Amino acid sequence: MRLPAGCAAPYGSMAAPGAAAAGLVQYVVLRGDLARSWPLGAAVAQACHAALAAVHAHRQHPDTSAYLEQGGAMRTVVLEAPDEAALMSLAETLKQHSVDHQVWTEQPENVATCLALRPYPKDQVHQHLKKFKLLK
Repeated sequence: MRLPAGCAAPYGSMAAPGAAAAGLVQYVVLRGDLARSWPLGAAVAQACHAALAAVHAHRQHPDTSAYLEQGGAMRTVVLEAPDEAALMSLAETLKQHSVDHQVWTEQPENVATCLALRPYPKDQVHQHLKKFKLLK
């Protein structure tokens, strides 16, 4: 069965070589207040910067390598934090639970705009992210 681009195979599907990589997802959490007040391109750039920074910082991790090997089948979920305080609270929670992530801070303004986790199996990190809604 061929899934649309960006869709991962469901957990428990028939395992083929590399099937474990299909369950990997990279979560990106963007500040919703900025997403609604900044130009769309500027907000998207913040998410891209955070995602790339997380992948680069954890490029040696086997899950990151497996995720990148998926090419067009990589799965990314973009969530919304209401404001900077919520974003930084999430960053602290992730740090306390040893979840690899990167906070993107826009310079020269020194404004935390977004954070991204390295690719993870969803079941390992979803509990820390479930209170955040999909970015709209």
